[in-house]
Amino acid sequence: MQFISETLDNYVANHTEDEPELLQQLTRETYQKILQPRMLSGHYQGRVLSIISKLVNPKTILEIGTYTGYSALCLAEGLQNNGMLHTIDINEELHDFSQNYFDKSEFKNQIKQYTGNALDIIPKLNTSFDLVFIDADKPNYLNYFNLIIDKLNKGGLILSDNVLWSGKILDTEFKKEDLSTPALIAYNKHLKEDPRIETVLLPIRDGLTLSRKL
Repeated sequence: MQFISETLDNYVANHTEDEPELLQQLTRETYQKILQPRMLSGHYQGRVLSIISKLVNPKTILEIGTYTGYSALCLAEGLQNNGMLHTIDINEELHDFSQNYFDKSEFKNQIKQYTGNALDIIPKLNTSFDLVFIDADKPNYLNYFNLIIDKLNKGGLILSDNVLWSGKILDTEFKKEDLSTPALIAYNKHLKEDPRIETVLLPIRDGLTLSRKL
């Protein structure tokens, strides 16, 4: 959903830090070879993720929803020198694509990729996290939150993507097959009311929520 005019949106992008060359290559190949390339974080949101990660300077990052690896590489830019990013995606067909770009990057030894259901994988991760990025199947957002909140270090940050869902979160009626919209409405409400976190929702692209653990 476009919240501002295309002209103003272009101005914002043009006055934001340039996209690294490797991510430009990843974007081009994703659009050439992969279905639903609009799922990429893209230049502007990618730089937002990068600078947030640099501000947090995490030792450990968890990403739920790898896709082709763009957001993982952006988040990895803020890792401590001995830090590690764990990224999970259920799509086996994308594993080699994203791994190829991880291997080309300076973070190749700091990114560990998992393929499978995040609901099964997260409980097996024997570590805590400073930064978590949730960008996977929307009906499970609250389930992911419940799994990671106790693994999040005090002061740690949860980033939740697509929380405005093209404005559908304002709808009062949903099609029976639409599981994502009511799930996101419930998730946004939970983030606002959960006393363990403080939350701000940013109207960036399709909505990005920052939730800090108290």
